[in-house]
Amino acid sequence: MGPVGLFCVQRSLNKGQWHGFFSGVGAVMSDLFYAGITALGMGFVIDYVEDHEITLLMVGSILMLCFGVYIFRSNPVKNRKKPKETGNSFYTDIISSFFITLANPLIIFVYIILFARYNFIRPNEKWFSIMLGLASIAVGALLWWFVITFIAGKFRRFFNARGIWIMNMAVGSVIIALSLWGLVWGIISVMS
Repeated sequence: MGPVGLFCVQRSLNKGQWHGFFSGVGAVMSDLFYAGITALGMGFVIDYVEDHEITLLMVGSILMLCFGVYIFRSNPVKNRKKPKETGNSFYTDIISSFFITLANPLIIFVYIILFARYNFIRPNEKWFSIMLGLASIAVGALLWWFVITFIAGKFRRFFNARGIWIMNMAVGSVIIALSLWGLVWGIISVMS
């Protein structure tokens, strides 16, 4: 339950369960992108991420910082009064969470560990088995996001505009703190 999970819960509380769920769909698409890259070229992916780790960390942290400030400053009252004018479509939810999740390429290491641990990728593996594995990742992730956003959606009625505003500030603060930690760690790594 990282920043994207908090983001999906915040969207569920602010806009409703389906907006949170479709935000999760964007995260699943990004996860599948990284899982596919990992499955198709583990050696190349490891080398690329290791060679560009600091750059990827800095760019991802800057994107997360911008997004955290946006969430922190968002006004739930304005979003509830004018949902059509603010572009609150499911497509927008998918795209925004896709890019937020894409900003964390270190997820590749999680897939490498999982693939190695569960012997997911083997020499001479059939494409069908790899596609079945990736489909399983997608189904599992979609179920996860459905359950999380369903629960958040059920609690939505207990949140008034002030409660959602406080939730926005809390989620925004967590994302800002994580992005600043990434930036500081990246600067320290560059300087040493």
